[in-house]
Amino acid sequence: MSSRRTARRGRQEPRFALAPESAYSDGPDAVDLAASYGLVPDPWQAAVLAAWLGRGPDDRFTATSCGLSVPRQNGKNALIEMRELYGMCVIGERVLHTAHEVKTARKAFVRICGFFDDARRYPELAAMVAGIRRTNGQEAILLTNGASVEFSARSRSASRGFTADVVVFDEAQELTDEQQDAIFSTMAAAPLGNRQAIYTGTPPSENSPGEVFARVRRDAWRGEDGRLAWHEWSVDAIGDVSDRERWYETNPGLGIRLSEDFTMAELMRLSEDGFARERLGWWASAGGRAVITAAQWAALLERRPPKEGRTAFGVKFSVDGASVALAAAIRPKAGKPHVELVEARPAGDGMAWLAQRLIEAKGRAAAIVIDGRSGTDALVAALHEGKVSRKAIVVPGTRGVIASATMLYDAVRRKAVTHYGQRTLDAAALAARKRTIGHDGGWGFGSDGDADITPIEAASLAYWGAMTTRRNPGKGTRISL
Repeated sequence: MSSRRTARRGRQEPRFALAPESAYSDGPDAVDLAASYGLVPDPWQAAVLAAWLGRGPDDRFTATSCGLSVPRQNGKNALIEMRELYGMCVIGERVLHTAHEVKTARKAFVRICGFFDDARRYPELAAMVAGIRRTNGQEAILLTNGASVEFSARSRSASRGFTADVVVFDEAQELTDEQQDAIFSTMAAAPLGNRQAIYTGTPPSENSPGEVFARVRRDAWRGEDGRLAWHEWSVDAIGDVSDRERWYETNPGLGIRLSEDFTMAELMRLSEDGFARERLGWWASAGGRAVITAAQWAALLERRPPKEGRTAFGVKFSVDGASVALAAAIRPKAGKPHVELVEARPAGDGMAWLAQRLIEAKGRAAAIVIDGRSGTDALVAALHEGKVSRKAIVVPGTRGVIASATMLYDAVRRKAVTHYGQRTLDAAALAARKRTIGHDGGWGFGSDGDADITPIEAASLAYWGAMTTRRNPGKGTRISL
C-alpha cells in the first residue's frame, strides 16, 4: 500500500446545477477531442460540456442558453476553448466570441489560434484553416468546412455583419441589456439552425451591470426556463472567508491550477466581500446589497412635509414596459426637499390617467421629467396636446438619468431629503441596485429581481427636476395632485 498522500482538489460538483433532459450528448466526444490536443478537461468541465452539448431526439441542442458562474482562474476559459474547438471542427459552427474588453477578446483569440497556426504540432487542424484574420478588434479563424470563430469586444455596433450559430458572452457580469439586444440578433439566421447562447462569468460587483447575467441566474434558480443549463459554484452568504473548507467547496480548480498559498494571499489583500465574491462565488445581489439601506431610508421619514415650494414631477416607464410611476418633489424656500409617490400603475391601465393628472398640474409644475423608452414619446405628445409648456417638459437622456440617481443617492446619504413613508416607495427604494448606464462608469437605479423600482426612479427624476429647474410657475405650489 502506498503511503503517498493524494493531493486535495476542489469540489467538482457545483452547488447548483440545471440541465434540460437530453437523448444523448456530444460531451464525451468534445472531451476526447480536447484531450487529444492537450486540453484535458477536469471532471467538472466534462460535466458542463455534457450539459451544454446535450441533444434531443431531433438532434438539436436541448439547452439553447447556457450559463456558468465560477470564481476566477478555475478553468472557465479552457472550457470555452473546448466548446469552440468542438463546435468548429466537428459540428461546423460559426461562433461569435464576445468579451467586455478588446484585450480580453484578443487574449481568447491568441489562445485558440495556437491550435490552428502550428502545423508542426497540430497538422490536421492547420490543414482545416481557410484563413486567419489578426487585425486587432477583428480577429477571426475561418475553416474550410465553413466554420469560424470571430472575436469582438461588446459595443452597440461591434456585432454588425456577423451571423452566428453560437454566441459566447464571456465576462457576462459586464453584459448590459443594450449590448445583448445588439448581439443576440446575430443568431436570427443561424446557418445550422441550432442556436446556443453561452454566458460565463463571475458574480457582478457593485460597479458591474450584471443585469443580464443576474436575470439568467434567476431564471435558472426558479427553474422556469426548460431550455436553460446553469452551473454555479458559490456560497449563499459571506460567512467565514478564512474557512479553507469553503475554498475547496467553491473552487473546482483548487489543487489543480489554484493553490492555497495564492488564495491566502488574496484573502490578505482583498476586502471581505471582495474575497467572497471573487473567490467564493458569492452573489452580493442575491443577498441584497442595496443602494439605499433600510437605516438610511428610515432616517429620512417626515410626517409633516413642506406644503409649499418649487414643485417638479417625475415619470418613469419601466424597462420592460410593464409599469409606470408618477412621483413629485417639492423644494421649499427653507428646509429639506421632499419626495413622494403620487401613483404607480401597470402599463396596461393606459396613459390617459397619467396625462390627465399632469395636464391638470401644468399651472404649478416647474418641471415634468419623463424617462423610459416604452412611453415617453406618447406622453410628451399628449402633454403638448394638453397645452403643457414645452419648457416644463424634460426628457433627461442618459446623463440626466445618471445625474438624477446620483443626486438623490447623495441626498439620502447626507440626510438632505425627506419622504412620507409610503409602502410602495419604501419597497422600491430598498430593492434598488446600481445599474451601469452609458460608457463612462455612470449608473442609475436597477433591480436584480422582480421588484418594481419605478417609484424610486420616478422620485429621483422629480427630485432632480426640483433641484435643477429655474422655472417657478406659481407661488403656493403644493405637492399633491
